[in-house]
Amino acid sequence: MKAIVYEKYGSPEVLQLKDVEKPSPKDNEVLVKIFAADVACEDPMMRSFSFSGLFWLPLRIKFGILKPKRKILGSEFAGEIEAVGKDVKKFQKGDQVFGVDLSGLGAYAQYKCLSQDEIVVIKPTNITYEEAAPVCGLLAAWNNLKDQANIQSGQKVLINGASGNLGTAAVQIAKHFGAEVTGVCSTTKLELVRSLGADHVIDYTKEDFTKCGEAYDIVFDAVSKSSFSRCKKLLTQKGIYLSAYPGLTHILQVLWTKKIGSKKAKFTATGLLPVTERLAFLKEIMGLVEAGKIKNVIDRIYPWEQIADAHRYVEKGHKKGSVIITVAHNS
Repeated sequence: MKAIVYEKYGSPEVLQLKDVEKPSPKDNEVLVKIFAADVACEDPMMRSFSFSGLFWLPLRIKFGILKPKRKILGSEFAGEIEAVGKDVKKFQKGDQVFGVDLSGLGAYAQYKCLSQDEIVVIKPTNITYEEAAPVCGLLAAWNNLKDQANIQSGQKVLINGASGNLGTAAVQIAKHFGAEVTGVCSTTKLELVRSLGADHVIDYTKEDFTKCGEAYDIVFDAVSKSSFSRCKKLLTQKGIYLSAYPGLTHILQVLWTKKIGSKKAKFTATGLLPVTERLAFLKEIMGLVEAGKIKNVIDRIYPWEQIADAHRYVEKGHKKGSVIITVAHNS
């Protein structure tokens, strides 16, 4: 089979389309024929190993100190079950599925194996493979807003970075729960955020949202460009500040506000939650997707031969929703 492989850390040019051995499913595994994969913002970071801060060392150890241990990137995918192991009961050949494998990666390939007990579920019939592939933004937004912040109807919620993969999911989920939503984004993305249901929008290129004078029950920084200290004055008396990608300072604030004060800083690493919890989140979300109430926003779709261009675009940090690569299976 073919796959996009990188043998060393570096620029987008290290990504090369190569022939590799096609995997075979173990007894409890499914073999997925991949049609689409999400190019998450973490993928270019892993390719160049430009992670920094609190998680740099454990990530470096896990994924390779001098060169990558896992040579095929991509954690989020959609495709069709090609084969199943003898102990697989949840799926059968021909099932259309999507899922995420944050540990094994390998979605930039024509085929991928993973356990039937991992995050893999049947794809709703009303969405395409490209629309199904981005999973993590939906899961993280749901976990932060519903489980961490306990979002309630009538609350006022501000989402910074409302036009990205996580932010577009958060806007829709907050509206689903009946919140009054303010989205913060750049000028060219205001209409997108409004179209997703935001009641108010703030153009960060013209206005500092931390000085808007409003009070919010929840401030969700989906891009971690602000801080609890800067946003504290925006919070109601029992308001909650959520950060998607925390540094050490935010972790200390989370610990501090657990004990002191009514305004709280919170953080949850959704990808580290047990599979059973993430699957439960995903099943709830998929009910809304099937009902047409939540959708993944797709900015651009690249053929996988243009993976370097896809990485360059994602690295700029200005994508709207998700960037997808389509995986070819022609002979």
